[in-house]
Amino acid sequence: MKITLELSDKDLRYFRDALRRVRRGDLAADEEVVIQSARDLMVEALDSEPPGFVRSRIEQLGLLIRMLEDEDWRLVGADRARILNALAYFSDPDDIIPDRVPGLGYLDDAIMLELVLQDLRHEIEAFEHFCQYRSERKPDGDSLEKRRAALQARMRRRRRREREVRRSRGGGRSPLSLW
Repeated sequence: MKITLELSDKDLRYFRDALRRVRRGDLAADEEVVIQSARDLMVEALDSEPPGFVRSRIEQLGLLIRMLEDEDWRLVGADRARILNALAYFSDPDDIIPDRVPGLGYLDDAIMLELVLQDLRHEIEAFEHFCQYRSERKPDGDSLEKRRAALQARMRRRRRREREVRRSRGGGRSPLSLW
């Protein structure tokens, strides 16, 4: 069975506002706490045997955590803050649906993750290419550093270009517009 959700502008506004609250607050201030909270949510949610849609999105928390913890990837500055702010949302106990509600408790988290993953697609793609390059080529430190720098520069260019195209078309921002 397939169920399709259609999010209205009002629905998207809720998710944007939730991320803004997290960004303005101090939830993202302590990286270790944010990362551990996201990890805990992931384990707790997966242990609850959620529906497939929820499971597949919640599993992606692991990818976002790896992006922050990967010493070779060395995500810094605004790029790091985007991932950290996205993860901080999952530290916030103020959910639409309380996590303890069987079967549905993590649905709002999964929806937020879907929106976050769409908004971070350039970062995720660059990180995945970096990991693939590292595992297939086993490069030395200098080669790996050059590849990392090139992929992160490409990621920023794509994000910037996407923003410019949206503005030129009068669309303004992405559906979630995290940043």
